[in-house]
Amino acid sequence: MNRRRIAPSRTRVMLVDDDRGRLARLQEALADAGHEVVACVGGNEDLLLAVVRHAPDVVLIDTEAPGRDTLESLNRVSREQPRPILLFSDNGDTDTIRRAIRAGVSAYVVDGLVGSRLKSLIEVAIAQFDEHQQLRREVESVRARLHDRDDIDRAKAVLMRRAHLSEDQAYERLRRMAMNRKLRLADVARALLAVNAEGV
Repeated sequence: MNRRRIAPSRTRVMLVDDDRGRLARLQEALADAGHEVVACVGGNEDLLLAVVRHAPDVVLIDTEAPGRDTLESLNRVSREQPRPILLFSDNGDTDTIRRAIRAGVSAYVVDGLVGSRLKSLIEVAIAQFDEHQQLRREVESVRARLHDRDDIDRAKAVLMRRAHLSEDQAYERLRRMAMNRKLRLADVARALLAVNAEGV
């Protein structure tokens, strides 16, 4: 079942902005929307470290244009501490938006930050993030299954060659070994391949 996270009523938000005036306005707008600002950091600070330290539910960035350093920082956050990222920018350039999305931005908003829309935009960022995470888990699952199948096929080939077995007989022997050891078939296959490699 595809379970989606619902935005908590009091979302913990980390603000990223170098403009103190904008930060103050953002804090006020978020408080009015019922959210909690757990940290305000500058764009030049280590965003990954800040995310680890403050554990926000959402990262909200307000910038005139996301530079290369900002996008690299967001890429690190997305790889190591993935969070929904909502980015407000004056730059509507298509290539910039694409780079931001690739860096892990969940929602890129060009038409300005309006306090009354913050709640819905945060919910959109969370929903987009959850969808992306679900797709990533599905892709990783498919890759793992293909990797398992490949190792099982290679292990069968080793048994067929060394024990002069048919493909069905080799598979059955692997299956019995897995059952006897209470291991996954793929793990038994990898163990057999490792032993075979050492014996080469």
